[in-house]
Amino acid sequence: MRIKNRNHKTGEQNVSRSSRRFGKILQCLCSGGEQSRTANEMIPSSESVATNGSSSQVVSSQVVGEHDKKPDTGSIEEAELSLRESGSINYEEARALLGRYEYQKGNIEAALHVFEGIDISSVTPKIKISLAKTGETRKRRSHNYTSPPLSAHALSLLLEAIYLKSKSLQILGRYKEAAKSCKVILDIVESSFPEGLPENFGADGKLQETLNNAVELLPELWQLAESPQEAISSFRGALLRNWNLNEETTAKIEKDFAVFLLYSGSKEAAPPNLRSQMDTSFVPRNNVEEAILLLMILLKKVHLKKIEWDPSVIDHLIYALSICNGLGPLSKQLEELLPPVIDKKERGLLLSLCCYGQGDGLSALTLLKNIYKYDDPDCVSALLMASKICGETPDFVEEGALLAKRAVNVSENKCDEIAGVAYSLLGISLSGQSKLGLTDSERVKLQSEAIQSLETANRLTEMKDSRIVYDLCLEYADQRKLDSALGQAKHLIKLESGSRIESWLLLARILSGQKRFLDGEVIINAALEQTGKWDQGELLRTKAKLQIAQGRLKNAIKTYTQLLAVLQVQNKSFPTQQKSLEVGGKHYRKLELETWHDLAMVYISLSQWRDVEACLSRSEAINYYSSSRWHITGLLYEAKGLDKEALKAYEIALDIDPGHVQSLVSMAMVLRRLGGKSGPAIRSFLTEALRLDRMNSWAWYNLGQFYKDEGPMFIKEAVDCFEAASILKETEPIEPFR
Repeated sequence: MRIKNRNHKTGEQNVSRSSRRFGKILQCLCSGGEQSRTANEMIPSSESVATNGSSSQVVSSQVVGEHDKKPDTGSIEEAELSLRESGSINYEEARALLGRYEYQKGNIEAALHVFEGIDISSVTPKIKISLAKTGETRKRRSHNYTSPPLSAHALSLLLEAIYLKSKSLQILGRYKEAAKSCKVILDIVESSFPEGLPENFGADGKLQETLNNAVELLPELWQLAESPQEAISSFRGALLRNWNLNEETTAKIEKDFAVFLLYSGSKEAAPPNLRSQMDTSFVPRNNVEEAILLLMILLKKVHLKKIEWDPSVIDHLIYALSICNGLGPLSKQLEELLPPVIDKKERGLLLSLCCYGQGDGLSALTLLKNIYKYDDPDCVSALLMASKICGETPDFVEEGALLAKRAVNVSENKCDEIAGVAYSLLGISLSGQSKLGLTDSERVKLQSEAIQSLETANRLTEMKDSRIVYDLCLEYADQRKLDSALGQAKHLIKLESGSRIESWLLLARILSGQKRFLDGEVIINAALEQTGKWDQGELLRTKAKLQIAQGRLKNAIKTYTQLLAVLQVQNKSFPTQQKSLEVGGKHYRKLELETWHDLAMVYISLSQWRDVEACLSRSEAINYYSSSRWHITGLLYEAKGLDKEALKAYEIALDIDPGHVQSLVSMAMVLRRLGGKSGPAIRSFLTEALRLDRMNSWAWYNLGQFYKDEGPMFIKEAVDCFEAASILKETEPIEPFR
């Protein structure tokens, strides 16, 4: 214990002696040219600066980056080195040494006070001349006998002082001043070496280290100063100019720049103007494209083993490419990354997500099978994703249910949230199974199990997972349990705070199934008030259908006209955006197509044939091969009494889409009206329509009419069909729940 105390005291005495010795060196050993300064311009001691006037409040024990360390005797050796090189230490060098000493002690305000005493403008020419001298080749220096105005050590010392001044200003929250101070270093170096830094620049390491720190710090300071355009310029300057940065520093700047472009929320930066770029070079058009380019460069460096693997790079790239429909390029990048850079299982999961996002569910399913069959049988992520894909594909719903049950077994009693998701996917798969060609008893059993699974999922997640609540609500509605569906829909709106359009639409459809059309319209109006103009399309279309159900056809036409106007302005205002966002473009084109079809149906009911033809003409310009358009064309012919022409139109619709239920029913109706020996064909069309959509009341009604025409032998079948049609009609929504 005594030894420890003695050592501690000895250490304190050494530091005290070092401090006194350092102060004496700074005050006494100044160059002759500087001795003419007045007494009040003399270098203050460390203690006097720290306690002088307004600087008495010292910022201590703060984080000062890579220079955050306890004061040591290094500054004394630095001073002695300057003395040995030049025979004296001038005023600016003395302040640089003292400022760094205060900075290292954590006396930030005192350090800044010292640094501000350095006249940067007066020493800048000397720094530039000295830097230029360091860049001369050895042969040229051998014939040049003039010495640079500053020694290599003094040069490093002054540039470091400017950098530490910037850091001090940053710590004190004066970000704009800090950025301007930091920029001085880069401007000096750039003007000294217009063609880029020579290879021997900063051979001692200290000069290059200061430059690296300044290049890396400047963009951060502009961000803190809330100057995004200056930050972008400084990022580009750091990457496009030759600063002799190492690969790790360059990679860090590239990643920081990409993150800033993706998440800063600043306005679009102007495309970079590269002097060396070729006419065929790729030039990013916006922030996201530039961020993607930077992240792909980083992945290339990882592939070439120039830098270490950083998992966050792929996370940022996934986000960037997913918001601009670039999952194809992402999958190619992932394929180039091999273990041990990225785990095989993780790569498989990411690739499956890329395939699924591009609409290739089968390829995604194949990748997932490789994981849960060979790599990890209990991989919950793979099981859940595979179950989701299978549940969306009628041919694989049975396999989806089996996978969901496996996920339930793995996650149950471990994590309620994951188990809840597994149960919800099980419910979705069972619901899909119930829609296949099964017996009535099997169908009822599967529907009951689907409801039970979704209710279990909802209970495990405490009714807080909006996706599960939505799926349960949808299943209730599909099974015509409208009171239960309504309760879940109201809870869903509160849970999401009305932020999701699909939930508003589902609530309005449930109300329409209860024949509460006016209430449904009130709900849609409330949703419209909370939704931006460009996202109101589906809401306006549903509102028009609710108005039609109330017999207010003129109001419906006005609503459809408003919707078409929004879509037209949207197409003109954002043509580039819709080209890049291919999925969004398809959605808006489909919505416009369906709107023209709805409007044509309204005009058919009003017998306004020319208006119907005008609507169909606009629809044809969007998509000639539309089964719905040909079906409405057939209805127009029917309304005009042209049954044979109508029959041809329905045939074309079924050639385009053999599963188009409305055309199947309409075809059967026309054949029945035409008579002849077409009974088997009529029955075939109607039973196929019901196989595809068992909740179609119009198909049940027409099948009942068919059995009625067949005579007394089929009276029971006719009654059953009419009864089913009547029950379904009572709860039929204005548009399908799904």
